[in-house]
Amino acid sequence: MKKILIIEDNKDVRENTADILELANYEVSTAENGKKGVQIAKSLKPNIIICDIMMHGLNGYDVLEHLSKDKKTASIPFIFLTAKTERIDVRKGMALGADDYLTKPFEENELLDTIATRLKKHLLLKKEFSKDLKGVNQFFNEVSTQGGITRLSKNRSLIKFKRKEFIFMEGYSAHNLYFVQSGSIKTYKTTESGKCLVTGIFGAGQFIGQLSLISNKGTYIHTASVLEDAEIIEIPKTDFTTLLYGDKLISNKFITMISNDFIELQEKLINMAFASVKQRLAKTLLQLDNNNIQNGAKTKGINISREDLAGLIGTASETAIRMLTEFKNEGLVIIGAHREIIVVDKNHIEDIAKFG
Repeated sequence: MKKILIIEDNKDVRENTADILELANYEVSTAENGKKGVQIAKSLKPNIIICDIMMHGLNGYDVLEHLSKDKKTASIPFIFLTAKTERIDVRKGMALGADDYLTKPFEENELLDTIATRLKKHLLLKKEFSKDLKGVNQFFNEVSTQGGITRLSKNRSLIKFKRKEFIFMEGYSAHNLYFVQSGSIKTYKTTESGKCLVTGIFGAGQFIGQLSLISNKGTYIHTASVLEDAEIIEIPKTDFTTLLYGDKLISNKFITMISNDFIELQEKLINMAFASVKQRLAKTLLQLDNNNIQNGAKTKGINISREDLAGLIGTASETAIRMLTEFKNEGLVIIGAHREIIVVDKNHIEDIAKFG
């Protein structure tokens, strides 16, 4: 049974609202002021909170602010109750992070429909989606049907890219977010001297281009090219902005999906910066090898030019080739007929990545 907390200083409104919800099979708790409401919310952790805006002591804004600062209550759907004359107050509440509002007096079906909608969206936030074409399409479809966002594009399909093809280029207008279904992608920036500074390596289940879409310039901030033949899903910028700046709960879910574990990536980059060339090569080979695992099956080898490999580990091509030869001579890798790199002793390479 879903738990609902009503925070309302008007006894009649509070009790009538509680009666309606109890008859609809919700478990209802009530609080006659904001201070008590905050206390109950933190101990009860209800599935949804309905709160009046204008109250003595802690008003509705104060309640929302208190609960938003606590990670245990910050994600609870929050609905404001307001009088018809308080439209400005509603806009302020929504700007502070409220999920919805009801204008008093409200009809029974209006109350129940609003709560049902918010609970559905909250379930969407908790649901996990697979990181492939099926999962991406399922997310968009559920956002459209359950989340009520109907302005999204339809029928996202795979676009195939060959090795060394460009997905987008630095300085070009940023029109799309991209999802990697399979293959391996590198992003890089070009310095004034013409050198390439690699900014990331992306494999199946990851998104690219999101930072460019929110930049003030409106252009891609780096270039994305294909290291391994890839299948990409193209998501229009209009979908990106609709999901990012729309409903709070859906926005949180979308941000989680497209974040690609940036904290983990930052830690990897820091480790790479302070590692030896040998360690950097080991870490890069492991990442590229992991990117080769597609749909549960591992591809034959890592197809990457020695120049690209050097750029990824931040060293000269000659140094990268010499170090790769050492790995080959130690039996850690095999160089295939088409110069692909085949990892044969992953455990030893992992030791090198950790300890040098």
